[in-house]
Amino acid sequence: MKQFFLIPVVAGAVLAAACGGNQTSEGSTEATETATEQEAPAVDIPGLADVAVSNEIALEGTDLMQYDKTLFRVKAGETVKLTFKNVGEMPKESMGHNVVVLQPGTDLPAFGGEAIKAVDTEYIPATFASSIIAHTKLLGPGETDVIEFTLDSKGVYPFVCSFPGHYGVMQGKIVAE
Repeated sequence: MKQFFLIPVVAGAVLAAACGGNQTSEGSTEATETATEQEAPAVDIPGLADVAVSNEIALEGTDLMQYDKTLFRVKAGETVKLTFKNVGEMPKESMGHNVVVLQPGTDLPAFGGEAIKAVDTEYIPATFASSIIAHTKLLGPGETDVIEFTLDSKGVYPFVCSFPGHYGVMQGKIVAE
């Protein structure tokens, strides 16, 4: 009688151990898939396939606090030439615009909060110097600035206007491939 009782207990223990082993294997597969997705962040950007690769970027800012384009593709490790023009008509003091190219993963709300305080440096915060790859001058109506920089590594680099309150709507991405 004791044998009949032990057989179901042992069988249940073996079954439970086998099920637990499968969960670990699936979890491992999910972790691998997640890591693969992180290595190729550009895949999930809507409209990326429609953007040609070019290391010459032409960008405009308007009085509606908008860039005319928000997505670019460039070749990593090569010089990028960015030409920015403020096509608005409002004065620089109330509607100035710039372009600040940032490192991937930069905390944009924190950057914007610090930029507001950086009046003396045209809203380029020294506290984020290590996150800033390049930036244009702060431009008034009809002004243009040209900058050159290199994105050494593949990745998605955000760009924003650092004029107070603009970063939330004036932003885009440069995908280095």
